[in-house]
Amino acid sequence: MSRLQALHIGIVGACGRGRTFATALAQRPGQVCVQAVCDMDADALPAARDRFDAASCFQDYEEMLSQGQLDIVVIATPMHLHAQQSIQALDAGLHVLCEVTPAVSVEECRQVVSAARQSTGQYMLAENCNYTRQCLLVEELVRQGLFGSIYYAEAEYLHEVRDLNERTKWRRRWQTGIDGITYGTHALGPVLCWMPGERVHRVCCAGSGHHYEDPRGDNYHQDTHVMLAQTEGGGLIKIRLDMVSTRPSVTTTYQLQGTTGCYESARRADEQDRIWLTALHDEPQSWGALADLEEQYFPTHWRDQLAAMADQGTEGHRGSDAIMSLAFIDALLAGQPPPVDIDRAMDMSLPGLVSQESMRTQGAWLDVPDSRQWGPDSGQLGTATT
Repeated sequence: MSRLQALHIGIVGACGRGRTFATALAQRPGQVCVQAVCDMDADALPAARDRFDAASCFQDYEEMLSQGQLDIVVIATPMHLHAQQSIQALDAGLHVLCEVTPAVSVEECRQVVSAARQSTGQYMLAENCNYTRQCLLVEELVRQGLFGSIYYAEAEYLHEVRDLNERTKWRRRWQTGIDGITYGTHALGPVLCWMPGERVHRVCCAGSGHHYEDPRGDNYHQDTHVMLAQTEGGGLIKIRLDMVSTRPSVTTTYQLQGTTGCYESARRADEQDRIWLTALHDEPQSWGALADLEEQYFPTHWRDQLAAMADQGTEGHRGSDAIMSLAFIDALLAGQPPPVDIDRAMDMSLPGLVSQESMRTQGAWLDVPDSRQWGPDSGQLGTATT
């Protein structure tokens, strides 16, 4: 397949976060190619163009959409730009792979869903935590029924980013300037992979107060937020987000509990993920190592992909960026919906946005809208429940 026949990709944010998609593209030579790169950093654009062997480069996103001769847009820009840029690409009939989060309000979510419904392009949320080795392995163990009926999960994203706020100033507003779960898909995404068919239907949220100020003397959002979430099937999920507390970062940790098994991820570099399954572990009080199950249970397709990338280096979150990108590309090549499609993207994102309203109502339980039910007059914020 020639470059002319390949799926043509445009990457906006190509000089920053967009760089991490290079490894995935190298796995599908002739099937996909970077046609255009776009970034506001004019000085860095030539290097980005050379890195991806792109045919053209742009500083203006709308110009790239109209002139780039694209099939796919990868959106790797600050999160408050994601909704509008996704809508513009979908309105142009292009496929979209969008970094998290998909939007910064429920109303923006409604608009992105409306655009996706009307577009000939497919939308996928680029939630890379769903494609870590651990997540993929636990997902396969769930698929084979080894956890039984799953009824509880928890996840934490503990990542102190105060210095990063000053270098990428949009974070100070959209990640650490709003009470509630502002950046929750890294936590909730994998949990929903392990609860197939489930969605969160109501949430409440509480914060720990203000203990840190930025260099200008302004309070960050409350230090730790904890969101409790109930699924339609009766499951309970706890999500903790903390992006300002002084502590070593533990960017993602997880627990999963079912009737016949449980899983706990490691919290330190000298620990390992642990698991206990009644079908595989004889001693009820003795944990097993999750890594010991890789040889038998890790999905063969992704094992082969990771092996192929090992010689090139798995740029981007230990290979999860590349695996996530390949899942999107392979779905398009096969004519299938992407795995984290528009509705699953909303399942991962809307609970956090509604939690922000819960914080404004003193921790009230609020309903989470289901994007599958959205019509022309729907998409309002959750309403209080008892």
